[in-house]
Amino acid sequence: MTVSANDSAADSKSSLRGLTPLEAVLFDVDGTLCDSDPLHHHAFQVMLQEIGFNGGVPIDEQFFIDNIAGKHNDDIARILFPDDIPRGLKFTDDKEAMFRKLASEQLAAIDGLYRLRKWIEDQGLKRAAVTNAPRANAELMISRLGLSDFFQAVVVGSECEHAKPHPDPYLKALDLLKASNEHAIIFEDSPSGIKAGVSAGVPVIGLTTRNPEHLLMQAKPTFLIKNYDDPKLWAVLEELNNKRT
Repeated sequence: MTVSANDSAADSKSSLRGLTPLEAVLFDVDGTLCDSDPLHHHAFQVMLQEIGFNGGVPIDEQFFIDNIAGKHNDDIARILFPDDIPRGLKFTDDKEAMFRKLASEQLAAIDGLYRLRKWIEDQGLKRAAVTNAPRANAELMISRLGLSDFFQAVVVGSECEHAKPHPDPYLKALDLLKASNEHAIIFEDSPSGIKAGVSAGVPVIGLTTRNPEHLLMQAKPTFLIKNYDDPKLWAVLEELNNKRT
């Protein structure tokens, strides 16, 4: 059963029955902990325009969603530079350096993130960040958000056999935490990430941070929320908490 962002809390609660006892919570980073996609879009837009990509016409948000958002840099390099992959890989490395400069100045947490952090800590749950971003990016964002001591593991797609949308990064995180996929939940904001979580056998709560809801629903999340203050999320967490006590 999948539930959209506009469906009821009752539907969301019923979709997670049997999850208890909850052991672990796994988070993507970009777009899930922080609204970083506009920074990525800006960096790609500026740098691609500088080299005359697309005839010098800046890439728009739809191009970014279709070809870049949530994807690993190896895949982005192949999409943008299909005839010169080494150039594409060098380009994405340079773009990440520009992103880190922007992120160090402009990064902000998704609404309600620190409220959810407290709930997770109060429940004594295990937690990991799982991302397709380069480790330098992930560690910068996590540090800027004040979450370095919160996460017990940070798993990076490039350090796994396969990055998202394959399940490997989430399976690795569960293994590191010694947690079961039957007693964990994932927060994700991209179709690629949702597919990875679903393939790992874990219920995925999708965030409608930037990606269109219909694209997220195609990846089969358990349900969608707007942010971590969404009443639908807290109705589910309250029920999970009641079942633990």
